[in-house]
Amino acid sequence: MTSMSATLSPAQTGDKPKLLEQVRDVIRRKHFSIRTEQIYVDWIKRYIFFHGKRHPSKMAEAEITAFLTHLARAGKVAASTQNQALSALLFLYREVLRQNIGWLDGVERVKRPARVPVVLAKEEVRRLFAHLHGTNRLMAGLLYGSGLRLMECVRLRVKDVDLGYLRITVRDGKGGKDRITMLPVNFAKPLERHLQKIKAQHEQDLEDGFGSVYLADALERKYPNAAREWMWQYVFPSPRLSIDPRTGIRRRHHVEESSLQLAMKRAVRASGIQKPATCHTLRHSFATHLLENGYDIRTVQELLGHKDVSTTMVYTHVLNRPGIGVKSPLD
Repeated sequence: MTSMSATLSPAQTGDKPKLLEQVRDVIRRKHFSIRTEQIYVDWIKRYIFFHGKRHPSKMAEAEITAFLTHLARAGKVAASTQNQALSALLFLYREVLRQNIGWLDGVERVKRPARVPVVLAKEEVRRLFAHLHGTNRLMAGLLYGSGLRLMECVRLRVKDVDLGYLRITVRDGKGGKDRITMLPVNFAKPLERHLQKIKAQHEQDLEDGFGSVYLADALERKYPNAAREWMWQYVFPSPRLSIDPRTGIRRRHHVEESSLQLAMKRAVRASGIQKPATCHTLRHSFATHLLENGYDIRTVQELLGHKDVSTTMVYTHVLNRPGIGVKSPLD
């Protein structure tokens, strides 16, 4: 006969949950995205296996330094990847284990080389869009015409699209900031037609007993009916219902970002563009073309949501005006 304690959760029996369950619990209490949860848990697993499955509470600065240095030397990871691993481990020690971590002076840091962003010429953008269709064309239009990041686009909610004032509100963008950017006039009507189609789909979902969308816990508690309301739905929902891995609820999430990435890859190839262009290239092109059209860099900074104008300054290095107005001796 199975004992009752075997069917109870760790919290009910008084047992301490396993480390990774503690990590997930803290991440969810802090309302981090499921993507962040998966990434942090993966890095913590790699850290534990690197040190022969020792418990992190038995390790500290020396072991963190060894792991991060190994990533740089043997793993030859990018600077952003090493920083991601560091963020995951700092979260583990500070937020989960409540352990103070001192200076990590001995870490061999990956040097971040200065890169000039890939930018498409206006003619190349026209050729590219000739090979994009339907929802992918609409999404790409917001990346290029509004300067959205890929995940900002796929996470866009109906309430944040203002067709009257032709503007988009980006909520909780990079760095947790909100910002307002323009909605391209040429895409207003197609987007309106798209929303009408999506609204009909949402109404059908409601009739079928579904129709709720993911909301942060605090919002769901404050507005218990909001998850089923039209204004909170994703502008670009998934074509199919799926099970939410956190709650087990079957609902319609936003479209997979990989669908646009794949469509972009095919369109770049079909258009004959000889540049390593990606979805983010459209955002780079948005900024560069605004500067070419005479808009000041502070305006572009606000539209992009950059914290510091020095980040936006990189686009002055790729303007189509050679030398930014300085003539070459050869000319």
